[in-house]
Amino acid sequence: MDLNNKPKKDIRIWVDGCFDMMHFGHANALRQAKEMGGFLVVGVHSDADILINKGPTVMKEEERYAAVAACKWVDEVVPNAPYLTSLEWMDKYNCDVCVHGDDITTMADGSDCYQAVKDAGRYWECKRTQGVSTTELVGRMLLMSSDHLRKQQHAASTSPFLPTSQKIVQFSEGKEAQSGDRVVYVDGAFDLFHIGHIEFLKKAKEEGDYLLVGVHDDDVVNKIMGSNFPIMNLHERVLSVLQCKYVDEVIIGAPYTVTKDVLHKIAKVAIVCHEKSVACENDVDGREPYLLPKELGIYKEIEAPSNDISTETIIDRIIENRKLYEARNKRKLEKAALEDKMLEERDKDRQ
Repeated sequence: MDLNNKPKKDIRIWVDGCFDMMHFGHANALRQAKEMGGFLVVGVHSDADILINKGPTVMKEEERYAAVAACKWVDEVVPNAPYLTSLEWMDKYNCDVCVHGDDITTMADGSDCYQAVKDAGRYWECKRTQGVSTTELVGRMLLMSSDHLRKQQHAASTSPFLPTSQKIVQFSEGKEAQSGDRVVYVDGAFDLFHIGHIEFLKKAKEEGDYLLVGVHDDDVVNKIMGSNFPIMNLHERVLSVLQCKYVDEVIIGAPYTVTKDVLHKIAKVAIVCHEKSVACENDVDGREPYLLPKELGIYKEIEAPSNDISTETIIDRIIENRKLYEARNKRKLEKAALEDKMLEERDKDRQ
């Protein structure tokens, strides 16, 4: 298939994957894939297929489908996509080419998931985001031991991800609030960004035209939530929020208590929203965080669609099934070592 003469806007891209605990590494792959064409179709594997080839997922398939659909670079989601990337499925959705990271992904039998599309000349690569993976995030949660709890060390401190200003620029659209826009402000930790966060942000965006999101820094989150929170560091959490299609701008390291600066310096905030079902702790100095917007009459509690997902429930899934996920991570690391060896051999052949 010759795509050289096809306008970029007409090229339909296929990407598939597990997208378990959809993180900014996944989003960055989708961003790069979307830049290669005009329409991005994302196939998401079922729980059953992933169990056979990788092990148990943390997030259920419906949660994973919804998380991918909320990414601002995704145009269409295909549930229950086959684990072995299929030319037939690509053709079914009129996709010209498949995009995947510059690593190797294997089936349970050790064969390359993308060999068929590679052989057909319909395979393009993007750069894998170093320093983050679902396996690595699960590992951080498994570190939430009694020793960690005694030290009050937040798990984000173990992150191997190296933040750069370029990544922020790539994820941000640089969109400013326009004159007449009704600006909505929300804030939070947004740790382990999940479908509960997404549903809340969707409802908040419905309150106006422009959604400004404050993300608290690591020390603030740790002081308010205690224990080993946050799991993801500030930069990781900011990228996770920025990739969401309902978000227009982010305040990095926003104060826990809403101030005049928050309400006026970035954009004139018309309404401050908080999720009704989420407890609101006082600031470390005892202040009520939403006192100012309440006094100004611009505070509103909103109800997001009911779901049982929170950062804490995700961690509970890991901790309650510690042995299962420890075994999963061990198998995944062994599989990754084999895939790295295959990658080295491939690179040697290319030289």
